[in-house]
Amino acid sequence: MSAVKDAIAKGFNVFHRTLFDVTKGKVGGTGFGMPVLKLTTTGAKSGEKRTVMLTSPIETNGNPVIVASYGGDDRSPAWFHNLKANPSCEVTIHGDTKTMTARIPNAAERDDLWMQLTSKHDNYADYQTKTDRTIPVVVLEG
Repeated sequence: MSAVKDAIAKGFNVFHRTLFDVTKGKVGGTGFGMPVLKLTTTGAKSGEKRTVMLTSPIETNGNPVIVASYGGDDRSPAWFHNLKANPSCEVTIHGDTKTMTARIPNAAERDDLWMQLTSKHDNYADYQTKTDRTIPVVVLEG
């Protein structure tokens, strides 16, 4: 079942990224009431550039926050592993592209950010009920 989920997620990502790029974010720039960002990481194993579309449920100090929920899967998404290996990334959000650095908050900050984002977007709280892992939160700084 994981292979099917991964293939569907990859196909949707390609479609969304194409739509986002062609329309310069005018279509596909928001999703579920949240801004959408295009995140380009460096593959942890391959060293190749990898791009994924993600929502940013909240910002902290003007920095977008992303959530490695993978819909409540027991696995973290590949982009999270890539950022842990190489925190430098490229982010396109609100029509701007810039180099940013991913920071994984400590437990106390993560819990505070989690409370903020689940109070606005309860789908993330639902994802947490589907897995035993603590869903990581990442702050993109820069």
